Amino acid sequence: MNMSSYSCCSSSSGELKQVALLSLLLKIVSEESRLKILCILRQGEHCVCEIMEHVDLSQSLISHHLHDLKEIDVIYDEKRGLRVYYSLTDKGKHIVNLLFRII
Repeated sequence: MNMSSYSCCSSSSGELKQVALLSLLLKIVSEESRLKILCILRQGEHCVCEIMEHVDLSQSLISHHLHDLKEIDVIYDEKRGLRVYYSLTDKGKHIVNLLFRII
């Protein structure tokens, strides 16, 4: 098989960068706790304390997962008073809809 005919496998292709980004995205969203958080955020914005009510994780671990999801632009946050509320970005909504359509 001639691999040079596949542009996504060529080191000179811009698609190689997209493959790496897709791999990172899939690694991050494939973790079970993050999927649960995405499922919760699919219903609307929530703060960490509200997410804690639905998943059996510590506040610090939830915050860590939220940070990872924010790094790949799947969620964004908005501080209101003492609380920070998290929501899906447009990209996040698209990804979550695709993921949950599969099952």
